[in-house]
Amino acid sequence: MTDTVLVTGAFGLVGSATVHRLAADGRRVVATDLDTPGNQKAAAALPVGVTVRWADLTDPSAVGALVADITPSAIIHLAAVIPPFIYQRRGLAEKVNVGATASLVAAAEKLPTPPRFVLASSIAVYGSRNPHTVSGVLTADTPVHPADIYGDHKVRAEALVRSSALDWVILRLGGVLTVNPGSYMKMDNFYFEGTLPTDGRLQTVDVRDVARAFAAATTADAVGETLLIGGDDHTHRLLQGDVAPAMAAALGLVGGLPTGLKGDPHDDAGWFNTDWMDTTRSQEVLDFQRHSWPQMLIETAANAGIKRPLLRLVAPLAKQVLQRRTAYYGTGQRYADPWQAIKAKWGDPRPDGSQA
Repeated sequence: MTDTVLVTGAFGLVGSATVHRLAADGRRVVATDLDTPGNQKAAAALPVGVTVRWADLTDPSAVGALVADITPSAIIHLAAVIPPFIYQRRGLAEKVNVGATASLVAAAEKLPTPPRFVLASSIAVYGSRNPHTVSGVLTADTPVHPADIYGDHKVRAEALVRSSALDWVILRLGGVLTVNPGSYMKMDNFYFEGTLPTDGRLQTVDVRDVARAFAAATTADAVGETLLIGGDDHTHRLLQGDVAPAMAAALGLVGGLPTGLKGDPHDDAGWFNTDWMDTTRSQEVLDFQRHSWPQMLIETAANAGIKRPLLRLVAPLAKQVLQRRTAYYGTGQRYADPWQAIKAKWGDPRPDGSQA
């Protein structure tokens, strides 16, 4: 076995940050993802010490050959199909989110010295969280009850890892954000965010801190633990409706986003998979929290640079355009209904295919 970390989904938001974190720590990294033009361009800018191996993780034989050839000391499994696009491609999503996990675990177990397996999971495993009726914050022991296929996939992936013969660590991620948000400022993402109850609780976290958590999890004294990854409790415990407008304002779009709808206090199923969490243990063992929410906004503004005054000028027009493209525009609804809005736009989100 070599002292090498294999990172799957290496060119996604979290994957890219994790690869760079590991490289900065002096670790040898093999980054794997699909061979696409966009990923090839990103690969050309990787730091020294990172090797790229293109692979389709839905092909068990390709996974087996990759792991056998690399013989890693740790695997960080980040590859996933995530919301909202998971709802359009259910079959592919299951192959990636569940099938690829099974293939990686099986291949890792065959090595003479099996690697540590660090799985990226999500607080989506807990399902809908009505802040008016739930008590306390999320912990590793909070019962899982997925409300959508993404949460269901993560529950199943976790079970595969837990039942394996490997040393493992599971990280359940909160609301991962970046101070360079241009990459995900797309209409579908605006639409998706607009479907969610504005008073839903969300614990955000800087992607650089998430990367630090994954890097630490490859060696930390945390084998057999499920850890919740969110930003510090003092600044990152936010409400859903406060996040996007604050990021937009930092970019210069002050008042440029339409106001969404609150959730129905009497409908526990009408809320999304977000909530505040207890990160005490994860911070204790991984020591990953570095960037506060105010610091993120300051950096976002700085990164926007000369675009800020221009975006401020177009903010009123942007709000009018975006308002007409929101899920609830013209419906007369009083409360947000995220699952129905998602179904209408992308397809049935429920894990059993039932009506949303």
